[in-house]
Amino acid sequence: MSNKLTTQSYFIKRLKDSGYEVWKMFDKYSESDTRSWTIIIDPGVSSVMCTCYVNHEEWEDTYFEFSDGGQFIPNSFKVRTDSIEVIVSYLVRYGINNKRSVNTTQ
Repeated sequence: MSNKLTTQSYFIKRLKDSGYEVWKMFDKYSESDTRSWTIIIDPGVSSVMCTCYVNHEEWEDTYFEFSDGGQFIPNSFKVRTDSIEVIVSYLVRYGINNKRSVNTTQ
């Protein structure tokens, strides 16, 4: 496993280490597509999609785009970083926490 944030398994591991539930969504984009992979963070609760873009011509670099249909995160929110701490801080800022709600039915 490569220790780069753009590596899907490493990104997922770091989020899980931070207490988030994360599911793989897709990682079979064509070579001509700048998307590398897509995951879902906090599935079933906030359900935030995160897509990693590599060498996108608009930014000429890698970045992560977050989308949840505008429920918690602004539309087309993009982050360019090499730090999972930056990603987690944005998730927390927008109310996507790592605390699963507890079902307390009686």
